[in-house]
Amino acid sequence: MLARIGNRRLILTARPAEAAAGPIVIVMYKKILVALENSRADSSLLPHVAELAGHFHSELLLLHVADGWVARNYEQLKLAESEEMAEDRAYLEKTAAELRGKGLQVETRLALGEPSTEILRAARQEECDLIAMTTHGHRFIGDLVFGSTIHAVRHKSLIPVLLVRAAGK
Repeated sequence: MLARIGNRRLILTARPAEAAAGPIVIVMYKKILVALENSRADSSLLPHVAELAGHFHSELLLLHVADGWVARNYEQLKLAESEEMAEDRAYLEKTAAELRGKGLQVETRLALGEPSTEILRAARQEECDLIAMTTHGHRFIGDLVFGSTIHAVRHKSLIPVLLVRAAGK
């Protein structure tokens, strides 16, 4: 059996004695963590992960890390959920519903704190096999200011990281 993901071809085969039962499906990615920003950049990432999840029968974990003042101090100061956090939670659920409508298995998680730390923590806790994120193509100063999350995740992750460039950059 031949499957395509973008330009890449994957060949799934069966052992001769099991050919009547169908091909042996090798699940490369059982669970994919999808780090969402709650921005237009997500629309560049979601089609890629949806296609991967469909081909590999992967579960998706949609993660957004709220990192505003309330989110960073939520537990310590016993604060009420901010409007931004509520909007982020609603965005995750709306996005999950769209992906479930395509027949995909999806969970959501709203994490609070420093994005790279929370992405790596969630990937470890949930035993993810792949982390998917968007990149914005910043240069020099922009990389120093905006690229710190990707930089930390790709250097500290023990699992593969898929970076998809956000459209329009």
